[in-house]
Amino acid sequence: VQLQASGGGLVQSGGSLKLSCVVSGWTDNTYNMGWFRQAPGKEREFVAAISWGGMRTSYADSVKGRFTVSRDSAKNSAYLKLQMNSLKPEDTAVYYCAADPSSGWELSDKSRYAYWGQGTLVTVSS
Repeated sequence: VQLQASGGGLVQSGGSLKLSCVVSGWTDNTYNMGWFRQAPGKEREFVAAISWGGMRTSYADSVKGRFTVSRDSAKNSAYLKLQMNSLKPEDTAVYYCAADPSSGWELSDKSRYAYWGQGTLVTVSS
């Protein structure tokens, strides 16, 4: 399973960005998918996730109401997106997409995600 994230960049506070992640190489489309981020000197933290069927989503409190996660699926691949609005300087981080093959109920548990993309940098200037 391979994940490729893109869409990061530099944006002013209050602006918007849309991150994308292409997932390929899996044989069935039953993976939960999520976004995590890591700021310099901090632990990688949960941002948002969506269940394998797209029926459930979960968001960190810090991004609720500003970020929206979505996914589209094809036969052997999937596309995960993160629409980020009203960005703040504290949103600055490397954002990683990830896939959880366990398809469990808990979406925010970082330890469940077995596959990770390479990360894309989001910088929000004040």
